Order: sequence, then structure tokens, then C-alpha cells
Amino acid sequence: METTRFPWIRVSILPKADAGNADEEAVAADGGPPPPCPAGVDVPRRGTGTRRARDAVNVVDLLRAGALYFALVFGAGFVLGPIRILWLVPHVGERTAELLEAPIMLGVIILSARWVSRRFVTPSRLLAVGCVALALGLLCESTVVLWLRGLTIREYIASRDPVAGAVFIVMLGLFAVMPLLVAGRT
Repeated sequence: METTRFPWIRVSILPKADAGNADEEAVAADGGPPPPCPAGVDVPRRGTGTRRARDAVNVVDLLRAGALYFALVFGAGFVLGPIRILWLVPHVGERTAELLEAPIMLGVIILSARWVSRRFVTPSRLLAVGCVALALGLLCESTVVLWLRGLTIREYIASRDPVAGAVFIVMLGLFAVMPLLVAGRT
């Protein structure tokens, strides 16, 4: 009895049953119940969960990569924020301080996106990783930062400088698409 295995199908080549003995049943290669089709082909049934389990693992990997990308960029922002507020703002003003911080954060975004895209994700999922990271960033910005500053969302938007606020929005867009942009260059 020969058995050939493929990733998606198991084929057992069984000795032919005697045509004169109709009561004889074919036996599967592992000694279990007979295969469902007379040719001895054991095809996984629909709904066995193999594809669903693989997709669930892909989603978990995607969420992990997005969370890591977010953590790297947010961690850098968490370090640079107090430096900007305590040292730069008193000397150059809030608008200039935020505009000086933007290129540094862009560099952090590029390096983080390149690192995450090379190690964790297939190219077809890179935009989703950026969107997961953006969603986590907006969630963190709208809860923790506003809570620390004691502002509502409306007060926060009204307090933003128009120029620095526009740069901030552009940086959020770049943060979301950067894993996809750097993957084309690697």
C-alpha cells in the first residue's frame, strides 16, 4: 500500500478489491474507516477550520506588526514630546518646536516602517499594518494625551496651530501608508 501526501490532499493507492467479492470494503491507509470516495482519495471536508485557522493567525500577525509599529513610533514621540515642550517651546515657540520635531518623527516613521515591513508582514498586508498602527495612535492620542492635558476633543482641535496642525495631519497620513511606501524600495 503506497501513500502519497500533498499539502492539501492525501491519496492512498490501495490494492484493488476483488470484483467478485462485493462485501469487501476498502480500508484507509491508517487503518481507520474507509475513505469517503471509492478511489481512496481523502479530501478535507469544507469547514474543518484549516483555512479559518490560517486566516486567524494572519490577523494576529497583522495586529502584532501594527502594534509594534505603533509602539516604536509612539515611544519615540513619547520621548521627544517632553523635550519639545520643556526645552524647545520656551525658546522658539510652539509652532516652530512642532515643526522642528516633525522631520525627526518622519525619520522614526520611515525606520520603524522599514524594520516592521522587512521582518513581520507580507507586502499585501502592509497598508493594513499602517492602518492598525494609525488606529492605535489616534486612540492613544484621543484618550491618554487629552486626559493628561485635561482637554476635550473640541478644545484640543481648537488649540492646534493651523500650520503645525496641518503638518500633524500629513504626518498621520504618512504614518499609515509608510509601511507600503518603504516596502517598494527594499
